[in-house]
Amino acid sequence: MAGSWIFYTTFPKIPLINPEFKNIAQFAPLLGFFIGTIQSIIFIFLKTSSWSIYASALICLASGYLITGGLHLDGLMDTFDGIFAGKKKRLKAMKDSNVGSFGVQSLVFITLIQIGCILKIQNQIIIVLPICLFWGRFSNLFFIEKFKYLSYKKKSISHKKFWNGFKKESLISIIFLCIFIAYQLFSITSQAILIKFLILILIGIFLSYSIPNILGNIIGGFNGDACGASIVLVETAMLFMYAILL
Repeated sequence: MAGSWIFYTTFPKIPLINPEFKNIAQFAPLLGFFIGTIQSIIFIFLKTSSWSIYASALICLASGYLITGGLHLDGLMDTFDGIFAGKKKRLKAMKDSNVGSFGVQSLVFITLIQIGCILKIQNQIIIVLPICLFWGRFSNLFFIEKFKYLSYKKKSISHKKFWNGFKKESLISIIFLCIFIAYQLFSITSQAILIKFLILILIGIFLSYSIPNILGNIIGGFNGDACGASIVLVETAMLFMYAILL
């Protein structure tokens, strides 16, 4: 997967397209938006095809796990195991292939919160979930920009090594976001929904910056596990806050 356009997913590689590792981080937010759109379509399709809303929500989440291979959830569990292991044992706990109790608890809590939020949001998921997944992955751009890379191995490869600065790495995502916002401004007819959509964008900016900052300060840097944790936490926090707005 490391050399494919659809990086960090289980999708098969696209023929004749083989970008290098150093160019891939900037496309992650767009990929998140695409995955969120697929999950939203699955949820709405099932819900309108006589499936119960509970089954639709569960399969919606399961489809996301299938697409990503659960990679970010693995990072979430490893990160929480590391945080609660203490500063001296942090990296060792994160590297350990065995999942600890705090890792399992984080997975259960996050999953239950996401299910509850989807049940509350329902049909608005088609707008909300893609944006949540977009900002989740955008948080990694802040993470990589601000913190040093913490490696388990001496010869591991990091996005930090090929980093071109936040402005260049985020440019594609920002352009896409501006186009999407402009489209929604003209297509959303309900003023109440439009206001909530714009609030969601602002929430995304705040959370995608603050959560990796919190994790980075606790851990002392970033790595693949911490990036995965940041993605999941930002997505979940955004879903929860939007569900409250409803």
